[in-house]
Order: sequence, then C-alpha cells, then structure tokens
Amino acid sequence: MSRIGKQPIAIPAGVKVNFNDGIITVEGPNGKLSQAVHSNMILEISANEIKVNRPNDEKLNRSLHGLTRTLIANMVEGVTNGYKKTLEISEGGYRAQMNGNTLVMNLGYSHDVKYDAPKGIKIECPTPNQLVVSGADKQLVGQVAAELRGKRPPEPYLGKGIKYSDEVIRRKSGKAGK
Repeated sequence: MSRIGKQPIAIPAGVKVNFNDGIITVEGPNGKLSQAVHSNMILEISANEIKVNRPNDEKLNRSLHGLTRTLIANMVEGVTNGYKKTLEISEGGYRAQMNGNTLVMNLGYSHDVKYDAPKGIKIECPTPNQLVVSGADKQLVGQVAAELRGKRPPEPYLGKGIKYSDEVIRRKSGKAGK
C-alpha cells in the first residue's frame, strides 16, 4: 500500500469538496480549483476528510494512488492558505515594478521585459529587486515563477540574474590566467 496514498486528507472548515463525473472541485476562501481524477481511483468523501483508494495493485494504479492523493491535498491547501514563491533579482542595474496587472522588468536587454500575470496569480514587488508570486494553484505558481526566472537565469560567473530566494548559485572562477 502506498504510504502517501493511504493517508486521509483533512477538510478544514469553510472548504467545500464536490466530486462529479471524474472531476473533483475544491472551493475555499482563496478560490476554486478543479482537477480531473483518473477513473481507476476511488474517492470516499465524508464530512471532514477525503480518502483515496485503488481497486488493485496493478502498476498503473499504484503509481496513480499517491499522485492523486497529493494533487487533492495540494488543492485543499491552496484554497485555504495559498502558495507563495519569492524571487530575487541580483546585481545592480536589474529591477522590476508592477504597472497595473503587468510586471515590467529591466534586465539589461535593449528593451523592457513585460509579463502579464495569468488569472489566479498575484505578482507583487515589495522592493525593486524582489518578486513575490502567490496563488491558490501550486502548479501554476511554480510555473509562473519558473517563467519569470527564465527571463534572465542566474549566471555562474557573476551571479547576475533572477533566482529563487532559497536557491544557491554555484559560482565559477573566471579565466585561469598564468
């Protein structure tokens, strides 16, 4: 039995869970999320917890068991508390600012890099060298943070670029010389 898959998911107060036609919908204070559930997975929804079961021990069902439970747990966590990723823009001339719902970044290119936040994602700039991406959908928050980091990834020689706040950049020495 899957160690992750057999754990029940607690439903906090104020969260509604519906399961119809293979789609689970979780609604809470931070929004509403939906996810398709594989037809092999069996969901048991009670008043205060969700249990995910599998019909047998075939390889596909074993692999889907823990995945399905984790996806549902992430949805419940997202609609109650939300997710947040912090990015840092290092080095002097690079900076970012919000212009309405558009993030405008000056990253050393000949033009400003503009990024429109997708629906359900909130981007903040507490300082010109820091970005905070937050939202209810864990996958979407991570995807947006990765796209922003990809605009100017950190380079190993000077450490310039956009990096996650907890990321450690392995620095290389420059030319060896004589």
